[in-house]
Amino acid sequence: MPQLPEALEDLIQELSRLPGVGPKTAQRLAFHILRADSGRAEALARAISELKLRIGYCERCFNIAEGPLCAICASGRRDLSLICVVESALDLLAIERTSEYQGLYHVLHGVISPIDGVGPDDIHVPQLLQRVAEGGVQEVIVATDADIEGEATAVYLSRALTALGVAVTRPAHGLPVGGDLEYADELTLARAMSGRRAF
Repeated sequence: MPQLPEALEDLIQELSRLPGVGPKTAQRLAFHILRADSGRAEALARAISELKLRIGYCERCFNIAEGPLCAICASGRRDLSLICVVESALDLLAIERTSEYQGLYHVLHGVISPIDGVGPDDIHVPQLLQRVAEGGVQEVIVATDADIEGEATAVYLSRALTALGVAVTRPAHGLPVGGDLEYADELTLARAMSGRRAF
């Protein structure tokens, strides 16, 4: 393949560092930006720059925020006695889309993973324990992923939070709506059976 101009190569390399963007997709995106008029390219650059300047993390729950507190922590309509612990802000958004949960959140920004050298102090566990220890919280929902690291994090949090005298719960895991039993894996099916509820 012929050598590309350095500026184009740099853009392809930076785009390929984005999650879910492989080399081919990065190349297509870079060529799209190259073909776009200057106004569109400058708008994209400006949006990225503004994002980094104006958006940070909530000082209470570590959700994305445009000020010291995120919109959820700043709201006067949320249930202050309930905290849902999630791995990322994307998980928080997924729960918010259901419109079923009206409590507060705590975003860990990761999970405990000894293999990767990530312990409780490397994610926002100490801040969660401090929030709960300050009082007023009656229940903590640990909504980490149902993988090995998520389960390990949930077990660790359950032990630490139970010692603080709050109820610790976990969302039910099971079969997706519209899913067929024959296609469910054993772990999902086992969880669906053990987490069954009355009609």
